[in-house]
Amino acid sequence: MALPVSTPQQLPGGVPPVRRVAPAIVMAGAGLGAVLLVGALALWFHYGTAVFFEMISSGISACF
Repeated sequence: MALPVSTPQQLPGGVPPVRRVAPAIVMAGAGLGAVLLVGALALWFHYGTAVFFEMISSGISACF
């Protein structure tokens, strides 16, 4: 079995960068989901249920 060319190096500080990036990605996804939900609710209350569902269905049918 081949040995690795270099040995793994420890970063200064002891915390790998992946540990700091993952929570940021999760928080960004949660923030985007919250913005989409608030936007959908705003459209629902502004246009009413019939127009809201008609806009959603026409948007989905335009994609396919």
